[in-house]
Amino acid sequence: MSILNSLSPRALAAPESGIVEVVNYARGREGLLPLWVGEGDLPTPDFINRAAMASLNAGETFYTWQRGIPELRQALADYYGRHFGTSLPMEHFYVVGSGMQAIQLSVQAITSPGDEMVYLSPAWPNIAAALEIAGARSVPVPLQFEHGKWSLDLGRLEAAITPKTKGLFINTPSNPTGWTATHQDLRDILALARKHDLWIMADEIYALYYYAGGRAPSFLDVKEADDKILFVNSFSKNWSMTGWRVGWIVAPAELGQVIENLVQYSTSGVAQFMQKGAVAALNEGDEFVRSNIAKAARSRDILCDALIATNRVHTLKPDGALYSFLKIDGVTDSRKAALDIVDKTSVGLAPGTAFGKGGELFMRACFLRDPAQVADAAERLSRYILSL
Repeated sequence: MSILNSLSPRALAAPESGIVEVVNYARGREGLLPLWVGEGDLPTPDFINRAAMASLNAGETFYTWQRGIPELRQALADYYGRHFGTSLPMEHFYVVGSGMQAIQLSVQAITSPGDEMVYLSPAWPNIAAALEIAGARSVPVPLQFEHGKWSLDLGRLEAAITPKTKGLFINTPSNPTGWTATHQDLRDILALARKHDLWIMADEIYALYYYAGGRAPSFLDVKEADDKILFVNSFSKNWSMTGWRVGWIVAPAELGQVIENLVQYSTSGVAQFMQKGAVAALNEGDEFVRSNIAKAARSRDILCDALIATNRVHTLKPDGALYSFLKIDGVTDSRKAALDIVDKTSVGLAPGTAFGKGGELFMRACFLRDPAQVADAAERLSRYILSL
């Protein structure tokens, strides 16, 4: 008998990432253009690295604040003041070990085993997996796809709510679809949450990647002080810090001790030198973020224009986030297609099967890369698509 049989059923049920499967299949190939994961092609900028190295050289390698160093929590408060027009004090901000841990801790805070959380699908697969591993049930509500655009059916969202539902997970702008909630969408979702006494877990990691200008609508624009909302976020995308694994939660101040306790019994806090790098990112990084957004906008246009021109791809330019989520005529198995595309074009895409209900026929391409590389990838993909 295998020793696997002695493990927790929840651990055994944790699914393999469909994205990572393709990455592992092709990692390290000559001439590969990797558009499969949600990160850009730039390393972390020097001004962030220097701040972290200065902290290391100063000997800041000891245990530190579980909620995050005060300097970083204040920098987060200032960042939200600049970009979201808020006046939240630092007591609302909690530093954690990645956006993924922000989700995990929020799931632990909101749900108990057997509870349900409703989320909009297709979705980044980690939210459903985090819920299932915690013993809760993830309930997908597919967005509608019509004429290349994604939209929310509020009635379908409300129909998924049951007496076991504890919260709604709302990612906008969306990974992978690019769907971006309007202020009216957010008001409607918030009204549903109030009506059914639910938490909202708001993933607004792509809020600044909004191609209509400015930033995307946020629950911070429409919420009241007593609304039950946890905001989960990460330093990964804005400042090219995917490998740092630093994130944050914005939450009501009265949850502070609960969040601190959950951090203590998971990671016991984020290394202080990493937090000093994050302080520099927030305080000195607005221009770097603007340049990343401008690059994403150029590459979005290059990729989408080329693929749409084949007349074999169903998609439109996304309103937000970093991804083209595309449906190719004749592709009925996106996992098989992703492996075939790697073999025949050396372009890495993520299969839509990885993103759950409603995504099975699609492919995801991350366009936060040098426009010249994206143009190369678009040409390779166009040739492949036209050969089908």
